[in-house]
Order: sequence, then C-alpha cells, then structure tokens
Amino acid sequence: MSNVVEIESAVTRLSGQELAEFRAWFDQFEADSWDAQIEQDAKAGKFDTLARRALADFKAGNVREL
Repeated sequence: MSNVVEIESAVTRLSGQELAEFRAWFDQFEADSWDAQIEQDAKAGKFDTLARRALADFKAGNVREL
C-alpha cells in the first residue's frame, strides 16, 4: 500500500477534533512549504525580470492606484 493511500485511510478515521487539528497542521505545513519555495526562487533570481519590469513601469508612470 502506498503512503498516500495509508494517509487517506488514516484521515478518514479521525474524529472531528482530530481532523480539525490535522487540517490546521496541514495548512501551516503547506504555508511553510510555499514560503520556502518562494524564498528559494527569489534567491535563484527567478523574480528578477519581473521586478525590473515592475520598477520600470513604476518609474514610467504606468501604474494606477488600487
């Protein structure tokens, strides 16, 4: 049996309170993973072109208030 199937099976057996706790844990886990990926991408320069373009647009006055 794969890990995913085992996890799915275990989740279906959780009580309401346990499911709420698991959901909160998983939400934080996912947010932390996302933050780590964004940080890694930023360090690798993956946003540099977008940042340069945004700054150029701002300096050229090609912006509008939100």
